[in-house]
Amino acid sequence: MTTDSILNRSYSLEKEQIPPTVVEQIDDSERAELNKKIKSLLKQQNAVMVAHYYTEPDLQTLADETGGYVSDSLDMARFGYESDAETLIVCGVKFMGETAKILSPKKRILMPDLAANCSLDLGCPADEFSAFCDAHPDHIVVVYANTSAAVKARADWMVTSGSAVDVIKHLAAEGKKIIWAPDKYLGDYVQKETGADMLIWQGACIVHEEFKGQELETLRAHHPDAKVLVHPESPASVIEQADLVSSTTGIINAVVEMKAKEFIIATDKGIFHKIKEAAPDKILIEAPTAGKSATCISCAHCPWMAMNSLRKLARVLETGENEIFVDANIVQKAKGSIQRLLDFTKDQKKLAGDA
Repeated sequence: MTTDSILNRSYSLEKEQIPPTVVEQIDDSERAELNKKIKSLLKQQNAVMVAHYYTEPDLQTLADETGGYVSDSLDMARFGYESDAETLIVCGVKFMGETAKILSPKKRILMPDLAANCSLDLGCPADEFSAFCDAHPDHIVVVYANTSAAVKARADWMVTSGSAVDVIKHLAAEGKKIIWAPDKYLGDYVQKETGADMLIWQGACIVHEEFKGQELETLRAHHPDAKVLVHPESPASVIEQADLVSSTTGIINAVVEMKAKEFIIATDKGIFHKIKEAAPDKILIEAPTAGKSATCISCAHCPWMAMNSLRKLARVLETGENEIFVDANIVQKAKGSIQRLLDFTKDQKKLAGDA
């Protein structure tokens, strides 16, 4: 496959590849029973939960109550690595479980549902991506965290949405040419911010790709004082209207720190749970994902994140099912790309402290 065919091909998923979004419905009695059971099983098995900001509030609350952690993907894995727990329960999507296993290969990593995948991961097949990289040996390979362990193993660097601009700016200053994967919107944003020479893989997040620039402009007219906070996986027409473009953690912190009372937020609405905990007095408005004829104001919730549930969590602790395994050779190679980011971030913080 030629470079032009790769760069002109869309790796966005087709509708039939996307599962329906089904959120678990349970009553207060069952919720209390499940919470009690899960807390007991976590203690018995020396296990700890980590949950992504996009998972259901029940899981985020339970993680906090049991000494676990709610964060973005890399920090979830870092917390698991630093924890004394023998078992790590990753409530998120599959690449997050793999990243946790890469950083903690001797720990047992379980997930509520191994079918919980990610459109960016699925849209970057390791064999095709590896062949593309092989065709450009003069390029540094930088991949986003939302990729499989095999893709990370092929990369020189892994980055997060919060670190991507700084890393690419650093590499561009060294005169490096870059292969970027998999999210085209984040790649375009980073390229504009850095001026780097980049070949950009054409994948997309099914949640963020649906935010609409024209509808956002209309919404802003009704809320002129609202600050617009946007995740960089969103289309350029949405990013252009942002008061802040940032990661999930950055968006949460911005709502807390900004003086504005109203915020229009363009990312998965699972993040609203943590924002409301941190800033209960702020007014949160979902950025539009559809036009006037749509049946919902915003459909911004990942169907794979919704596969995580209390019932599934209890079952996996009872049975030991859904364990994450990663080939040792891939673990070794993938850890190198992750470690470069961790070392870079550490150095950046040190430089900031010395300034």
